Amino acid sequence: MRLATNNMFDASIATLQRRQQEMQEAQQRLTSGKRVEKASDDPTGAARAERARTSIGQVDASQRALEASRNSMTLAESALGDANELMQQIRETLVAAGNASYSDPERKGLATKIQGLRDQLLAIANRTDGAGGYLFSGQGTSGTPFLDNPVQRDANGARIGGGVGFEGISGSVTTGNLENYPLSVDGRAAWEQARSGNGTFETGPAPNALTGKASTGYIDSGRVTDPALVTGDSYSIVISGTAPSQTYTVFNETQGHVPVASDNYSGGNTIKFDGMAMTVAGTPSDGDTFSVKPSTADLKLFEVLDRTIESLKTTGRTAPEITQTNLMNLRDVDAVMGNLANVRSQVGEQMNNLDGSESRLQTLKVYNKAEQSAAEDLDMTQGISDFQNQQTGYDAALKTYSMVQRMSLFQYINS
Repeated sequence: MRLATNNMFDASIATLQRRQQEMQEAQQRLTSGKRVEKASDDPTGAARAERARTSIGQVDASQRALEASRNSMTLAESALGDANELMQQIRETLVAAGNASYSDPERKGLATKIQGLRDQLLAIANRTDGAGGYLFSGQGTSGTPFLDNPVQRDANGARIGGGVGFEGISGSVTTGNLENYPLSVDGRAAWEQARSGNGTFETGPAPNALTGKASTGYIDSGRVTDPALVTGDSYSIVISGTAPSQTYTVFNETQGHVPVASDNYSGGNTIKFDGMAMTVAGTPSDGDTFSVKPSTADLKLFEVLDRTIESLKTTGRTAPEITQTNLMNLRDVDAVMGNLANVRSQVGEQMNNLDGSESRLQTLKVYNKAEQSAAEDLDMTQGISDFQNQQTGYDAALKTYSMVQRMSLFQYINS
C-alpha cells in the first residue's frame, strides 16, 4: 500500500490537534475543579449530580420555610404569654370582686378595669405576624380574625348575640416541601374552644323548683372522684325542707328525672354520686335547684369576659347571687386560661420540632453536597497527573509533526 507524504502530514496534524484538545480539556478540568461539566462527560455522574442538586434546592426551600415558621411561632408564643399575663390580672381583679364588703359602684369600677384588659386581649388576638398575615387567623381570613360585634339583646334585656367572634377558618396554614411547618395558630382552638366547667362536668344554679326565684345557696365547680363511674349524663340537685332539717336529692335528667342519690343536707355538705363530688353552701331554701351537665369544648374567652363584666355591673344582687356568679366566673376564667396555656405549650412544642427539623435538613444538605461532589468533582491529584500526561503527549505530537515536515522532497533536495 502506498502512503503519500500528504497523508502523513494530515495524520500528524490530526494527532496534534487531538492531543491539543485533550490537553485543553484536562487544563479546563483543573481550572474548574469539576470532572463532569456537561452530561456528555459522564451521563451517569451527571444524572447523579443533578439529583443531588435537586435535593439541595428542596432543602434550601424548606430551610426558608422553616425560618418563616419559626418567626411566626415565636411571635405567637410571645402573644400567648402576653395574653396569659393579662388573664392573670383579670383573675386577681375577679378574686377582689368576691369581697363581700364591696359595694355595687366598687364592683362596677372593677368591671371597667376588666373591660380595658379585655380590649387589650382582643388586640393580641388580632396581632399580625409582620408579613401581612395574622398569628391567629387559622387557615386564613379576609380581615382581622376576631371581630367585636355589637351586643344584641331580647325584649327582657337578656343577651342573645354579638360580642367577639372568630371570622377565620379553623386549622393552620403550613409550608415546606420536605416537612410541614405551621405559619399560623388556630384562633378558634386558642380563644374559643376551652372546656367548660371543671373539664369533665359543669355545675350551676337553676331556678327554685317551688318559687322560680334564684337560689339562696350556691354550688362550687366540683371534682371527679372516680373517672370510671362518670356517666356523662345531666343531673339536677334539689334541696328540700328548711334548715336545719334539710335533705338533698340527685336526679338523672338524661334518664328521665330518675333519683340516683339522696341524703341529709347541712351547710357546706359535699354531695357525691356517679364518680363526682360537689359542695352546696350558703343557706339554700326549700326547692333550691342546681344543675350538673357534661362539659363542652366551646367556652369562648371573650364571651366569658363579657359575661363577667356584665355580672359585675349588675346592681341589686343578693350575697348568694354575687358569690355564685363570682365562683362561676372564676371557674370559667381558669378554664380559658388553662386552654391558652395548652395552646402555648403546643406552640412551644412546634418550636422544638423546628429545631429538630433544622438539624435534619442540615444533615441532609451535607449528604447531598457530598453526593454532588462525589459525582462531578475532580480528584485534583488524578487531574494533575492526567494533565501532565496530556502535556507529554502533546509535546511528542509536536516533535513528530516537526520530523514529518522534514521528510518532503524539497527538504531532501535542499539538504
